[in-house]
Amino acid sequence: MARARSLDHATLEAAARWYVELRGEAPDEALSEAHRRWLERDPRHLQAWERLGRLQDTFEQIAPGIARTTLSNARAKRRDVLKVLSILLAAGGAGTLAWTATPLPTLMADQRTGTGERRRVRLDEGSQLQLNTATAVDIRYSESLREIRLLRGEISIETAPDPLTRPFVVHTPNGSIRALGTRFIVRCETDQTQVGVQEHAVEVRCANLPGPAVRVDAGQQLSFRQDQVGTLQQANPQADAWTRDMLVVNDWRLADFISEVQRYRPGHLGCDPAIAALRISGAFHLGNTDTILDNLTSTLPVRIRRFSRYWTRVEPA
Repeated sequence: MARARSLDHATLEAAARWYVELRGEAPDEALSEAHRRWLERDPRHLQAWERLGRLQDTFEQIAPGIARTTLSNARAKRRDVLKVLSILLAAGGAGTLAWTATPLPTLMADQRTGTGERRRVRLDEGSQLQLNTATAVDIRYSESLREIRLLRGEISIETAPDPLTRPFVVHTPNGSIRALGTRFIVRCETDQTQVGVQEHAVEVRCANLPGPAVRVDAGQQLSFRQDQVGTLQQANPQADAWTRDMLVVNDWRLADFISEVQRYRPGHLGCDPAIAALRISGAFHLGNTDTILDNLTSTLPVRIRRFSRYWTRVEPA
């Protein structure tokens, strides 16, 4: 049997565009003929289309509404193309999804950043959304509600007045945060969410905890789980330094500092327990984490041991 050709990104993206075009509207004869000619132009086109067919059930389970309606909005159409493409890329040549390596909700998010990447997004009504490293969000605006679903990572939000007076709500796996005309940061970790407020206030509700919302005012922060809410604390005034590409710390344990730097670089970054309790303060530019690590050796009794490009350890000097 002949070996299947590898499928490049451009071919898979073209297949995703055809999928959205043909499902988004009732295809006319001209569109169907153009699709047929595309399939015949290159064996890889047919191979990509066959992969789409094998994944049809997956599309129905994961994104049942994809391209079901007329997509007159070019941005909405592009978003659906990227979702289909993400599934195709995750499926690989075998047509099975890498569930554990790349969670599909994150892979298909409306906006996402890679490790070390940060991004600013202006929302439809003028609100400002900033994504920190390794972050994924879905954005849903309706006639009655403005919603952000934080799937992972950290975001900074500055809400704008809405002509339709729709509430602005951020959802995480642990609960929801309703903005009260404000600027705030939300960080979603493995089993908890932390919100810190810079201006005005927010209301927090846990996913599985009945009762009234907890108000968090400017200068305060709060951590909560699905069924548990923490105590209000004073917010870190430098928590939003990452929006300026900076990491600012004041008397942190070195182990905690290394853990934070790890978020901004691929691979493994470890800290020897023998130096974990050393204290560190300073302002560090996030553009180059190697420089951050190298600078540690001039202020602390440590050395940086690099086993490979993706495996680094901070050890006693």
